[in-house]
Amino acid sequence: MSKIKCFVVDDNHEIREELKSFFASGDFIEFVGEAKDGVEAIAKIAQTQPDVVVLDLVMPVLDGYGVLDYFKNEKRKPKFLVYSALSMDDFIFRAFASGADDYMAKPCRNELIEKHVRALADKSPLTKFVPSSPSEAKATYRSKTLDERITGVFITVGIPAHIKGYQFLREGIKMAVENPNIINSITKRLYPSIAKKYETTASKVERAIRHAIEVSWNRGKIENINSLFGLKVYSSHEKPTNGEFIALVADKMLIEGV
Repeated sequence: MSKIKCFVVDDNHEIREELKSFFASGDFIEFVGEAKDGVEAIAKIAQTQPDVVVLDLVMPVLDGYGVLDYFKNEKRKPKFLVYSALSMDDFIFRAFASGADDYMAKPCRNELIEKHVRALADKSPLTKFVPSSPSEAKATYRSKTLDERITGVFITVGIPAHIKGYQFLREGIKMAVENPNIINSITKRLYPSIAKKYETTASKVERAIRHAIEVSWNRGKIENINSLFGLKVYSSHEKPTNGEFIALVADKMLIEGV
């Protein structure tokens, strides 16, 4: 099976080099070229004929929207995965309206970028999502990326996917993102809501989440946690409560615009 041909457009040299090195180390994607601005990108994309273009939006000379607009009505064009730090509703909507096929917010793990590139290159027939409004674009983007970002946090802090608390903790974080006030009613509202969805009891939910956090602490992932949140949140002698951990991760998701 031939590799997916991928082109990266970003004015950040480090991002281009990181993706180039990552793709080269794998078996599925061939890095066929790069560009630091939109004008350079248009010329090189025409030459290299990639399957997927990973595209930043904010660039000199010509931005990512200009690249999307150029290729929008072309008969032969690659799939475009927008990879940008812009995550407001209007930016996302404009990208899709200009012809983007997918949208991911920076920063993101290379493994997830690879996953999205491979999905876009899939030859099976798919109905492309075209949002009708900025709010619809944001809602779809949020639902798709939130699970991925939470998974990234769990991998970093060492919470294994096979334990019950993993799913319960994920659900609790998503609920806190949608309704931050629910963290103030964790016993009366959050645990019972999770229990109802998974057909169990609130007390079992509480214990399973507590166990998941304990596993992380017992694995000695304290430095990873502090690095993830950008400050020294905890030491090895102080473990967060369920509510503190859920609130901490939910706040991170909200700050990043997810």
